Amino acid sequence: MKKHFLFILFLSFFNHVFAQKPVQTLPVQTLPLETLPLETLQATSLLFGVAYYDEYMPYERLEKDVAMMKEAGINVVRIAESTWSTLEPQDNVWDYSHIDRVLNAMHKGGIKVIIGTPTYAFPTWLAKKYPDILATTSKGKNLYGARQNMDITNEHFRFHAERVIRKIMEHVKDHPAIIGYQVDNETKAYGTAGDNVQKAFVAYMKDKFKTLEAVNKAFGLDYWSNRINNWDDFPVVNGTFNASINASLNSEFSKFQRQIVTDYLAWQTKIVKEYAKPTQFVTQNFDLDWRGYSYGIQPDVDHFAAAKALDVAGIDIYHPTQDALTGIEISLGGDLTRSMKNKNYFVIETEAQGFPQWVPYPNQLRLQAFSHLASGANMLEYWHWHSIHNSAETYWKGLLSHDFEPNPTYNEAKTIGKDFARLSDKLINLKKKNEVAILFSNEAQTAFNAFSFGWGARETYNDILRPYYDALYKMNVGMDFIDATKNPALSNYKLIIVPALYAASDDVLKKLNQFVKDGGHVVYTFKSGFSDENVKVRSTVQPAIINEACGISYSQFTVPQNVSLKNDPFKVGLEHNKINTWMELITPTTAKVLAYYEHPSWGNYAAVTQNQFGKGLATYVACMTTSALTEKIMKDALEKANLWKTEQSLTFPIITKSGVNQQGKTIRYFFNYSAVPQQVKYAYKNGNELITNKAVSANSTLDLEAWGVQIVEEN
Repeated sequence: MKKHFLFILFLSFFNHVFAQKPVQTLPVQTLPLETLPLETLQATSLLFGVAYYDEYMPYERLEKDVAMMKEAGINVVRIAESTWSTLEPQDNVWDYSHIDRVLNAMHKGGIKVIIGTPTYAFPTWLAKKYPDILATTSKGKNLYGARQNMDITNEHFRFHAERVIRKIMEHVKDHPAIIGYQVDNETKAYGTAGDNVQKAFVAYMKDKFKTLEAVNKAFGLDYWSNRINNWDDFPVVNGTFNASINASLNSEFSKFQRQIVTDYLAWQTKIVKEYAKPTQFVTQNFDLDWRGYSYGIQPDVDHFAAAKALDVAGIDIYHPTQDALTGIEISLGGDLTRSMKNKNYFVIETEAQGFPQWVPYPNQLRLQAFSHLASGANMLEYWHWHSIHNSAETYWKGLLSHDFEPNPTYNEAKTIGKDFARLSDKLINLKKKNEVAILFSNEAQTAFNAFSFGWGARETYNDILRPYYDALYKMNVGMDFIDATKNPALSNYKLIIVPALYAASDDVLKKLNQFVKDGGHVVYTFKSGFSDENVKVRSTVQPAIINEACGISYSQFTVPQNVSLKNDPFKVGLEHNKINTWMELITPTTAKVLAYYEHPSWGNYAAVTQNQFGKGLATYVACMTTSALTEKIMKDALEKANLWKTEQSLTFPIITKSGVNQQGKTIRYFFNYSAVPQQVKYAYKNGNELITNKAVSANSTLDLEAWGVQIVEEN
């Protein structure tokens, strides 16, 4: 891909860049305070911060903001990622004053700064000069106004994006307040599919498949006369319309668009690193699939590939609070981001107050903050410091409300800042080793979402993944995420959950079989193994290839109506012993049947099976189950994998997480995700509760207040 894509789109762009004359910049003010090396900062100091937009402020208050931040224990701010039009008000006219004043004020106050490249929203003059920068998508040509409405491959956008990055880096690179840089913001391809993108995609297809005959065969393009007989006749591939006609071609285009994102972030990172010091990091704030809050795997970004260029992976996590606060989204986002680079990560954005329905109850802000640390975060930043007085995000409130005065949320943040500072050396760089993983795939996600459960169905890939993650979370099972397409080290785990692996190569499925044969345990859901990596349904017995390990077969599936499991085999009661949405009609070959369907026509078919294969065990769940059934199925899998441990004696709303700190001691977090005080039996080694600094003995009782947290460091 790189050969053709970069050559076609960027050769003229790079020539254009280096032909530009340097422009005059104002000197940055530097102050005498020395900056800490990155290694020292990461080793000793948790980062607790906010996004800060001085240019949005209705009146002068920078000095007061710094004072209030220091009082709250805030030691880092993120700036500049939203202000291209302020930085470059006209073509090649530069104004760094809003950046300089914040850098200098923060430095004077002892607060570190992360600089963002301001490329996710571009200025009006650029749209007027180059209208082609606005992306063409499946909905037509974008209009100016919204953020992230551009074609990130456009040569004019790339030229000006590189120039603004270089100008800002040249200007700030020696400022001692800066500890790192963020490239772009929640980057995606934004559905860009204009003529230039189509040409690049055809070049990519030529490079990957070599011949049109290979494309036609792989994607089944004889259907509806879609066969392509000349590269010049290659059809426009553009989003949802094509998904309904040929999901194979659409999935390949989606993969191509994810590669655009990977290349774009690597391109920005390379530029920033030309100026950044070895002690300064480069990160990015990835986001998740969105359901009014962060929900699951992001379909538009290959997170594991895109994170490779970064020093630290970053994430934006937003979640329900008040009575709906469970911590699941915090945990899922953290587990995913930690897994991207197999190391600690940054929470670059999360809510303080956020939407009106998210204003936290007392203690919830603290509970949320330590929940991020328990998953391995080394930084927690709120979006944002102040609430904005106009425009789209007026009612997405920051740590301060519109009056900028102290409020209960700000006052609670002050306690977090103090505890982060006091306990930093014990809680930073938490190392986690999990024996359970969820295997996911963007390719399977795109393919499944194209079909879901049939025409008109609204369920998506994350609706299959989340119930299994949620069940394990509520049973206090630590998890990693592994990407099916990245040759993951399956042998690092004892139990792997495989939700809806609808599209996968033969190689991936064979490796899963081998994992089971070697002694591993796998839990598959329905619609796994069904099609190859090109979303072409396998013409063999289903579930194809993995049927060897699963010991089952099926050829039919249906939408259940009034179906339950025969004799309530998992003892969940009449209300919960139900099947919904989807069912495959399974016939066991060598598998043991854990549950049959209860139905006059389908009662001879299996719903849940287990098969001993080699030294391991493969469980197959052929239907959509209630949360109670899912939890029981997962409990059975954990027990048979010898993973039912002390932690599993606790269940939601008590959540416990653990890891090893940089002193080599085990840290155990205990969270109460409820409004009712809870007592927890402490069944581990003697230790010290860090928040109260009180000794804790084995088999003693921990008293957790409503929405409370306790942290024990074992002796």
